[in-house]
Amino acid sequence: MPLREPTFFILTSLTTQPLHGYGIVQAVAALSGDRVRLQAGTLYGALDRLKDDGWIELDREEVVDGRLRRYYRLTDTGAEVLAGETARLRANADTAAAALRARADRGLGFGTNPATGLA
Repeated sequence: MPLREPTFFILTSLTTQPLHGYGIVQAVAALSGDRVRLQAGTLYGALDRLKDDGWIELDREEVVDGRLRRYYRLTDTGAEVLAGETARLRANADTAAAALRARADRGLGFGTNPATGLA
């Protein structure tokens, strides 16, 4: 089953180091070019689900300014899932790129009307 975009970016954000919730929110925004903006409720629900699935795990907890901060890390299983999704997306993108090249080779352009040059 394909990963939802927020899940894809949450897993991606944890590939290099453990992060706490706000760090994940910031990393996901940066990785997605600000297309994916996680709200706290969405994030923590997703983290719970990913933890239950065994794709991430709690790395450590620390108290900062009187608040508990939980750090999460990607598990080997989570890395395998992310690698599989990356391969799936790459194959889909390669298929679409080839189809668009074939379209351009036929003189159809990229979504323009060949008679008018307008979309």
